[in-house]
Amino acid sequence: MKAWSFSTESHPRAERAEAWREAMSRLGLPIEGLSDNEPAAASVVCLTSPLGIEFALVEAGAQTIAGRLTAQPAAIWLAVLLHGEATLVTDELAVSVGAGDIAFGPTGQAAALRLDTRSRLLFVRAPRVALDHRLIRPFNLRVGWLDGSKGVPRILSSLLRATAEELENLSVDQLRPVDLAFTEFLAQCLLEQGAAVSDAYETTTPTAHLQRLCQTIETLLPDAELSLRRVADEEGVSPRYVQKLFASANETFSHYLRSRRLERCRIDLASPQHARLSISEICFRWGFNGSAHFSRAFREQYGLSPREFRQGRGHADAEALN
Repeated sequence: MKAWSFSTESHPRAERAEAWREAMSRLGLPIEGLSDNEPAAASVVCLTSPLGIEFALVEAGAQTIAGRLTAQPAAIWLAVLLHGEATLVTDELAVSVGAGDIAFGPTGQAAALRLDTRSRLLFVRAPRVALDHRLIRPFNLRVGWLDGSKGVPRILSSLLRATAEELENLSVDQLRPVDLAFTEFLAQCLLEQGAAVSDAYETTTPTAHLQRLCQTIETLLPDAELSLRRVADEEGVSPRYVQKLFASANETFSHYLRSRRLERCRIDLASPQHARLSISEICFRWGFNGSAHFSRAFREQYGLSPREFRQGRGHADAEALN
């Protein structure tokens, strides 16, 4: 897991502009409009969480973060403005971003975030794989903006702002609960945003219903007897309808259930908070009926046995998985 920081103050004045460009490039954030002669003081504090989510606290003068770096893995980026004024610009929109608001988009899609004044903001980059289980029905995610003053985006914004204020004092392990809360709130915001674009806020569409099914499954994961019939009964629909919803997302109920249980086990195996639990206790905790079956399924999914993953051989690979 990476933890690093940067400040232009530690470089000779003549080298600060280039050093800043290199630091921002390391974050996957190419910049424009920077003065080579006397760039304003700028700094970065960056932590990468156990799920591979990168949190970077950036403070910089007026400049534009624009373009895209083609070698980046598929991910979703967010920027929450803490102080200052900014404008989000794409071919389709130009919107002022105020303190607490959230700009977002997929990596690889061109966009510009113009810092109109000296600003402080938190950039977050989440690998798509860390969100795929929540975004089971993919939609055409575009660059967008979330109003941080109301609804679920307000809760997400508050979480990110609190994380930003404490980032310099946090360890990677302390980011673990932030990881889990962040992915849940972000997925919900993106699903609502996707529905707003494609379904005019309809809450009875197959997409919305599939999301509710997934939320129901999530709450019932520890039940070793969880079945398609049980989930259908919980939602008041037929088992056949549940199967059709999963098929519409190129998924099956049984595969999705197993994947979610494996992911929950993987998180617990990597967590110091669960170090006293045996591997068998963890697998039974999330609904597996036998440790041998769990071990085979885990290796098939992640390329490592649960024991190898827990003993540390999996930590480097965990970053690759995420």
